[in-house]
Amino acid sequence: MAVLSDGDISHAVKVGELKIDPYRDSRLTPNGYDLGIAEILIPGQDSKVTQGTVKIPPMTRFIVSTEEVVDLGAMLTAQLWLRTSWIRKGVIASFGKVDSGFRGTLTLPALNSSSEPLELEVGKTFAQIVFERLESKPMKLYAERSGNYQDQRGITLGKP
Repeated sequence: MAVLSDGDISHAVKVGELKIDPYRDSRLTPNGYDLGIAEILIPGQDSKVTQGTVKIPPMTRFIVSTEEVVDLGAMLTAQLWLRTSWIRKGVIASFGKVDSGFRGTLTLPALNSSSEPLELEVGKTFAQIVFERLESKPMKLYAERSGNYQDQRGITLGKP
């Protein structure tokens, strides 16, 4: 596997091998793309926040959804990484791999491990997606394997 550079990502988007919607050239990094926050949910609260700023209390779990819909082609997979600016504020998160052929927004759970409230603003970047090119085409893509979250939009909690 090889990690895609900013030039590789731009090219993959131009030729349709990768789709990121909305795509902002300003969110490219040397080896990835910064994903923004569309929704914020604190489990146990009634509603998802889609505008403004949310104060996350200390030692509280929260979930965000990305602004971007990503659509990975057959030869791409991706890793998700919390941006270090959030790590420095005490956010802890562990994300899964994005499977080849996945299409949708991404649901990202995290924890404010700080002793201080955390301000989280809709529209701010939260995670980086790092794309990798597979060495060979998968026998079956994500939708054919499980596809549980294919075409998800917004925060999507676990499927039964």
